[in-house]
Amino acid sequence: MASGADGLGGGVGRDDAELERVRAVASAGPFRPEWSSLRGCEVPRWYADAKFGIFIHWGVYSVPAFGNEWYARNMYVQGRPEHEHHRTVHGPHSEFGYKDFVERFDAARFDPDEWAAVFRRAGAQFVVPVAEHHDGFAMYDTDRSRWKSTAMGPHRDVLGELGTAVRRAGMVLGASSHRAEHWWFMNGGTAFDSDVRDPAFADFYGPAMRQETAPNEEFLEDWLLRTVEVVDRYRPQVLWFDWWIEQPAFEPYLRLLAAYYYNEAARWGRGVVLNHKWGAFPEGSAVLDVERGAVPGIQPRVWQNDTSVGRTSWSWVEDHRYKSVAELVTELVDVVSKNGVLLLNVGPKADGTIDPAEVELLAGVGDWLTLNGEAVYGTRPWVVAGEGPTRLPSGSFVDAEAREWTSADVRFTTRENVDESGTRLYATLLDRPRDGVARIRSWGRDAGLVEGELEDVRVLGVPGPATARRTGEALEVDLPADLPGSVGVVVTALLPPPAPARRTDGLM
Repeated sequence: MASGADGLGGGVGRDDAELERVRAVASAGPFRPEWSSLRGCEVPRWYADAKFGIFIHWGVYSVPAFGNEWYARNMYVQGRPEHEHHRTVHGPHSEFGYKDFVERFDAARFDPDEWAAVFRRAGAQFVVPVAEHHDGFAMYDTDRSRWKSTAMGPHRDVLGELGTAVRRAGMVLGASSHRAEHWWFMNGGTAFDSDVRDPAFADFYGPAMRQETAPNEEFLEDWLLRTVEVVDRYRPQVLWFDWWIEQPAFEPYLRLLAAYYYNEAARWGRGVVLNHKWGAFPEGSAVLDVERGAVPGIQPRVWQNDTSVGRTSWSWVEDHRYKSVAELVTELVDVVSKNGVLLLNVGPKADGTIDPAEVELLAGVGDWLTLNGEAVYGTRPWVVAGEGPTRLPSGSFVDAEAREWTSADVRFTTRENVDESGTRLYATLLDRPRDGVARIRSWGRDAGLVEGELEDVRVLGVPGPATARRTGEALEVDLPADLPGSVGVVVTALLPPPAPARRTDGLM
């Protein structure tokens, strides 16, 4: 289908040729646009080892900085606080609409190298900026829309500039697409006198259809080609999708996109990851992402939790409610113990600066990882994920309130064949024992989880071996009074390989 008359596509005739090219690449191998083929994808080693990345929600919604990153929708939904706020502060929706925030989004102090330094300091191994949010404003250079950061607002290729800085700092670049929801995202503005009704801006606000309706082929083809454009121009090694692509209408386009992406990555010689939510992709064909979530135990496949430094919004807003460093570290440790990767979000201000409170939180996580990263990076799950009395509900959106963790709450990871000397075990206590003794019940003799004797017991950050006792009930480790850091404590022990069986030439 050719498109272009309404601004959704890239010009009459162009889409047909581009779609044919995409289909040819998707069918060329090693993958094909069939689930049976796509289930053969492997999670790259770099991602399984990385464990920690940074997500960035920054866009036009950062200008009003009210409510959350859904301001573009909620300002047009009558009865919402954002609707009344907008009318009171900015005027009638017919005279000042969401589009009018674009030129106020000047990003005057945006310094991609400074951002990259903050993320590197935090210990992140990859960075995933939002390429396009639900509002339809592209933060990259696109041929498929005039509503883009290179032509309006910042007049800069945000994704491209940040990608260069991220890679220069030794991290991997990803990109996220939230375009699917744009089918209906602005539809509230069609119910009253607003600029959403103005045909001059249909290429920005449209389609603005009802959420109950399935997207048509023209929208789906445009969604596909916008995503392909990001893949081709920026070569992200993580491609993250928000919800709504699980709608049945997207299914053939998801197969086509995944095969295209995986085949192009094979040509680049790079390992890539495709993230999805709510089962949009069959198991084994992409990496499942659980938003602000947790899982009940060790998962057989690598998965991801995306969460934020704040509770109230993914983008920066006034009066943000922030999590603590201890809470962020706990989320990271819990995720990694269950075979997961944590994608932690920050929301810069409209001018391109990162709030000092968020910089401080990231630095706190980085300090912890500098001391204890051995128990995180490159590790794999142990036989059990953890122990302890505090229960963490599984599922999405479980981080609304902080939990009180205790020193009896422990999370485990392991590293095989360290220096060919055996298996290194790690136990992260989520709080510090009041009596100065770390007790790890799963490493006790009676638990039956550790076969053999534990050697070289140490506390990360403390030089020399630790004083430890292994009883039937637990491994007990005496902690120094001047324990470094401020969040929890990590105990590590070596489990030597079994002695090889004695060989003889016969009975003697």
